Amino acid sequence: MSSPDAPSLVWFRQDLRLADNDALIAAAERGAPMAAVYVLDDKAPGAWKTGGAARWWLHHSLAALGADLKKRGIQLILARGEAETLVPQTAVRMAAGAVYWNRCYEPFAVDRDTTIKAALKAEGIAARSFGASLLAEPWTVKTQASGPFKVFTPFWNALKARMPPSRPRPAPAIGQNMTNIASEDLASWNLLPVKPDWAKAFAEQWTPGEAGAQKRLTGFLEQGLDDYRTGRDLPGIDGVSRMSPHLHWGEISVRQLWHAADARGGPEAEPYLRELGWRDFAHHLLWHFPELPQKPFSAKFVEFPWREDKPALKAWQRGMTGYPYIDAGMRQLWTTGWMHNRVRMAAASFLVKHLLIPWQEGEAWFWDTLVDADLANNAMNWQWVAGCGADAAPYFRIFNPVTQGEKFDVDGAYVRRWVPEVAKLPGNFLHRPWEAPADLLADAEIVLGQTYPRPIVDHAAARSRALAALAQTRG
Repeated sequence: MSSPDAPSLVWFRQDLRLADNDALIAAAERGAPMAAVYVLDDKAPGAWKTGGAARWWLHHSLAALGADLKKRGIQLILARGEAETLVPQTAVRMAAGAVYWNRCYEPFAVDRDTTIKAALKAEGIAARSFGASLLAEPWTVKTQASGPFKVFTPFWNALKARMPPSRPRPAPAIGQNMTNIASEDLASWNLLPVKPDWAKAFAEQWTPGEAGAQKRLTGFLEQGLDDYRTGRDLPGIDGVSRMSPHLHWGEISVRQLWHAADARGGPEAEPYLRELGWRDFAHHLLWHFPELPQKPFSAKFVEFPWREDKPALKAWQRGMTGYPYIDAGMRQLWTTGWMHNRVRMAAASFLVKHLLIPWQEGEAWFWDTLVDADLANNAMNWQWVAGCGADAAPYFRIFNPVTQGEKFDVDGAYVRRWVPEVAKLPGNFLHRPWEAPADLLADAEIVLGQTYPRPIVDHAAARSRALAALAQTRG
């Protein structure tokens, strides 16, 4: 084994912060010189290479992390390639005595980390991993039969019994550090779009990095948490935390969110804390059922009669379905890299039930266009909407894209912002422009089929078709 004075290496992954970072704190407590590394590994199996919108976020988050570390005398080494090779290689090159990281739970990440631990051990280098991303490790929350949970409410009750989580800790004091280790240049990774710059509006919406996460949390605690119980369902107002990308990239810990919300909101924080529990449930499922992103959790859906309809898929992706509430969500997604959760459910339901397009197509689109794209959340929530997942919404629950808009966008603020083609319509026709009289359409400067599409599918007919497909599957 190496000497106690041998340097420490902190491997950053989805924990791009200094405060409440167990791996960084443990490395600092070891007392040896320190360096940090981030590896851009695009070799993830399947289609799970970091998506385009998430790469935009990652660029800015790494820039922020690098600057924060530099202030403390720590160099952030950037390396691109296979982590199985580069992490041990970096540790050997700097004669490290120990490597520290916080765990990820994707199946390929688990396999990768096991391989790296073995490689480090073979070199006589200690490897320590920590659970700093969830409220509880996925294997620690068990049913009475010591198995995994498949239904959220009992999972949540079991998780709540273990709460609160440990208190978050501040960024550690750093002593002597390693510098001048060979590193790649962040700009050379080309994480940002060039032409066309489809992410040009992202910067107006988001400030990646630990400071940006703290600022957004402060705003939510002061202006959104007290009304979260009702405000979270209204996409036309700023009624949700929008912490999901910060949380996915680990610019803030879930423990920090829990304690901040609990301290500020008391009983009113319960709906928000429950959402944090839903996130843990997603990782719980992915850990125990690693095929969740590819295969339906319910075996009967393996033979479900999905349709291939490329024009309809493209219309959905572009926000041109002819249903303003759905189109507003899809355009918000493309423009900002994020979509309100209430609208996500309706948009996802439209794809899999109105169009009978496989949920995997929607999962792939969200993976590429969301700044908060997270494998566990993405897979579980798409399967939930599709009716084939654990604790899923029943398949026969088919969201009506008109009444959803009329219920949750009553004044039309959301649709008017994102679908300006119909913005001049009065409220009673805003979510159903094809029913508006000709004079109203003319006054609103709408020519259906030209300035704005007619519905690509009739709701009643699509609902009947979806239920018939379900009956066929049951048979």
